Amino acid sequence: MFFGGYSFEQVPNLTGKVAIVTGANAGLGRASAMELARKGAHVILACRTESKALPIVEEIKKETGNANVEFMELDLSSIKSVERFSKRFLERGIELDILMNNAAILMPPTFTLSVDQIEMQLATNHIGHFLLTLSLIPAFPKDRTSRIVNVSSRSHQLFAPKCGFDLENYNNPETYNPWVAYGQSKVANILFTQELQARLEAAGYDKIYVNALNPGAVATDGAKQNPLMSSVKTFFFNLIAVPQTKGALTQIYVATSPDIETKNYRGQYFDPVTRLSTPSAPASDKELAKKLWELSVKLIRERGYDAEWVIS
Repeated sequence: MFFGGYSFEQVPNLTGKVAIVTGANAGLGRASAMELARKGAHVILACRTESKALPIVEEIKKETGNANVEFMELDLSSIKSVERFSKRFLERGIELDILMNNAAILMPPTFTLSVDQIEMQLATNHIGHFLLTLSLIPAFPKDRTSRIVNVSSRSHQLFAPKCGFDLENYNNPETYNPWVAYGQSKVANILFTQELQARLEAAGYDKIYVNALNPGAVATDGAKQNPLMSSVKTFFFNLIAVPQTKGALTQIYVATSPDIETKNYRGQYFDPVTRLSTPSAPASDKELAKKLWELSVKLIRERGYDAEWVIS
């Protein structure tokens, strides 16, 4: 399949590589897991619900002929679940080549708290992935390159507050707006990408490439069925939305293309399809990225968990 100068046929052979894809039972995660498996990777579908994930595991195996596809339980809205997943993976003693932080909660109409009492979109879309990534750093190989892929959204430009991330009201039910909270969580994905890359390089982890992307308007069930999408909005969304396979192309590119290394793309942001771009000014704010990092660590530690590996 060919879009905008890049095709899935250009994805390199991934035999021997291990990839974790969060939220891989549907939408972009499912499409990404399928393509990674098609190219030979050992793919782990990190999903919340086993009954939804296992049929997708079997579908991917059948479609690709790759038997190295499996499910591991992960609820990103729960710090305890992230801790449990990371511990189980690290105990296996296998190296991780690709971590695709894809899962997201999309605009709950009413203010909702996670089990850890954090606004649900922030908990799932950012805090869970933040902790997951840091906890899995020991699994990344030291003798070859690897990738961390953070799936953001153009919503970081369209809906986030002017400041990018409201450090004072991120957990305030009285100021909650589902669109703004979602956009803010997508700003957080980009800020995390940039700050993580900087800290990795400062700590000598020069073989890990961290990048973020906007997959574009994609015809996923979550987007089409969201209660905030009126019939009029759904109609126009369907006019511009692309198939899930096309939507997954940019994140597959960032996860696998040799371009990332040859062009030294680190801490960058890509728009569809595979186009190096520039995020909003707040999402490029280095000082805000540091403050968000500090807040994220604080929220995790206040809830009784301290990752074994946290870049200081």
